[in-house]
Amino acid sequence: MTIQSMTGFGEKSFDSRTMWVKVSIKSLNHRFFDWSYKGAALGELENRLRALCQAKISRGRIEVVFDIGFHDPSSWDIRINEGLLEKILLSLNRISSRLKKEAVFSVDNLFRIPQLVELQRKALTRPEKGFVERCFLTTLAEVIRSRRVEGGKTVAQLKKHLQKVKESVRRVENLARTQPQAVERRLWKKLKEANGNGAISEGRLSEEVSYLSQRYDVSEEIQRLRSHLEAASKLLASPRGEPAGKMLDFIAQELSREANTLNSKSQNIAMTREGLRIKNEVESIRQQVQNLE
Repeated sequence: MTIQSMTGFGEKSFDSRTMWVKVSIKSLNHRFFDWSYKGAALGELENRLRALCQAKISRGRIEVVFDIGFHDPSSWDIRINEGLLEKILLSLNRISSRLKKEAVFSVDNLFRIPQLVELQRKALTRPEKGFVERCFLTTLAEVIRSRRVEGGKTVAQLKKHLQKVKESVRRVENLARTQPQAVERRLWKKLKEANGNGAISEGRLSEEVSYLSQRYDVSEEIQRLRSHLEAASKLLASPRGEPAGKMLDFIAQELSREANTLNSKSQNIAMTREGLRIKNEVESIRQQVQNLE
């Protein structure tokens, strides 16, 4: 099982001895599971379909449209308001007598009069409900396949971005080893300028260097970056393929936060560039994980 995207589409038509069914299912991005149904009235069967869908899809807006038709006319009930029809016909007869001209009343006119004719479909039989459910599950399977294909493409892109972040972290780790020397050189220059190029206390210099080296130490940031990268890689490689979008989004936020701290501590232009590269890759990750279930 692979990680799924939240976008997918499926549309299929089906035919049985008594009826035909057309099912359209569209899956879109959403923070939670959101069900939207349009089309033929299904009654309690709609709740059944919703539950079947939620058992297979945990997140996304699911838009379902059903068109249903029947081959047998006996599947429909026609109810005519006879009292209202009688009044209409009496009125027409009076008008005809007054005008001395016969008023023509067609069947087409009959169906256009509000409240006069009611066309209702009979309740679905148990076999028909089973057929509708199978139609829905077959179409849903197509949607899930498209979500998995799209999810696989997104995962491949995410792995590339994570690899680039790992490479930047490795370069930052190498640069961090030279940061204390850079701090010492900068501090030496400032102290000399402040002291008018006079003698500088080695003890004071050592003290200041020790303080600033601790202040600008990025070892914890590097460690946390590596930990977050490992967690993200495990999620993407999980054989269970469980919904990972929300967790990956959280990890991306943490990666961005560590990159910001890294930049704030950087005393090296090369390290700052790597921090900015990390932020750029993480921003791409954040955009893409928004589409994962």
